[in-house]
Amino acid sequence: MSDTLAKYLPDHAVKPAFELIVENRVHLKIVNERATRHGDYRKAMNGKHEITVNGSLNKYRFLITLIHEIAHLVAFEKFGRNIKPHGNEWKYVFQQLMVPYIRPEIFPNQLLPLLARHFRNPSASSDTDTTLSLALKQFDKVNDKNYVFEIPYGSVFRIKNGKVFKKIAVRTKRYECLEINSGRLYLFNPNAEVELIKSSN
Repeated sequence: MSDTLAKYLPDHAVKPAFELIVENRVHLKIVNERATRHGDYRKAMNGKHEITVNGSLNKYRFLITLIHEIAHLVAFEKFGRNIKPHGNEWKYVFQQLMVPYIRPEIFPNQLLPLLARHFRNPSASSDTDTTLSLALKQFDKVNDKNYVFEIPYGSVFRIKNGKVFKKIAVRTKRYECLEINSGRLYLFNPNAEVELIKSSN
């Protein structure tokens, strides 16, 4: 198991992450890319703790996702099943579990201050922290996707479910985009990954 983890995690994170998995009796499944989620946790009918993590994530995002999901398990076990999935109890546990990993042997120096800031009050997804998300994305494998914030206004783009949009305007921190088929307006986070079909240039 630790040999498998070594393919997905920073070197110095493998041993403590493996110990955390064993200590919490986690059945870890690493799956091919899933469009909507980095990972998830569920307690199976037989009482097993099942955690699934997307195997296409870069090693830093994989680590954050793994600890995020283990934090759900620990929070539920410690505080009961009636807590909110991303409530204060989960945030507290996630902080406690993550802090030992936020060090230069594990994360690149440019990520450390962003991680320290994020984990003062962690959100349900690191993707909603645009600065951290974009910093993490620079370690992804090269792909042909663009971010909504970097394509010109008037550009037409496609998202993972096949729907096609046109970028219209910016509203506070998000971008207003028109769905071509329905004519409805939707708001996109700046770091939403999209496939550019036609640039406005």
